[in-house]
Amino acid sequence: MTTQILFIRHGETDWNRIRRIQGHIDIPLSATGFAQAEQLAGRIVRESKAGARLDAVYSSDLQRAQQTARPFADALGLAVQPSEGLRERWYGEFQGLDSDEINEKFPDEYVEWQTRDPGFAPPGGESQRAFYHRALRAVEPIVAAHPGGRIACVAHGGVLDCIYRFAMRVQLQEPRKWPLLNCSINVVDFENGAAKVAAWGDIAHLSAGSSDDGLKKNA
Repeated sequence: MTTQILFIRHGETDWNRIRRIQGHIDIPLSATGFAQAEQLAGRIVRESKAGARLDAVYSSDLQRAQQTARPFADALGLAVQPSEGLRERWYGEFQGLDSDEINEKFPDEYVEWQTRDPGFAPPGGESQRAFYHRALRAVEPIVAAHPGGRIACVAHGGVLDCIYRFAMRVQLQEPRKWPLLNCSINVVDFENGAAKVAAWGDIAHLSAGSSDDGLKKNA
């Protein structure tokens, strides 16, 4: 029995725009992010009325994710169920910095970070490997609780990246070649412990495009 999850990246924050690492820092949506959340809600409500039901809404417990989930959950009469396991990667002392500041303050760690070693953890932070397994463990009980269901799960770019890699069998050290767009809908089907990407990077509901989850500052 297939369970379908709409993985939704939260709307834009001010820190997304300037490429400052948020991690577990509880940054709210920007004005643009709130507008994106309303446009997302409009689409999901229209699709629900047309027969594309949602059975439940889950979200990272960080406010930028919950602020994205709440408009469509409220409109559908569904509770937003928070999950700490769906938080962004814990970046330790890298949090609150941009890539240039990390290079300046932690030059050796910055070089190691750029090697894409899945075992590398920022000072005081979480490795990519640990984060990957944490994200998958957070999704497992959601899938198990809704056999044959259709669920929305609002999280972060890093979480979506983990899900894509799992579904597409992409190694953690491989460079990313797929989008992780603010307020995008990314549809994944789960069945018998396996996952399949049904749609990815859908932002048809947004009037002004969206930003990708890049950590490098814009030129």
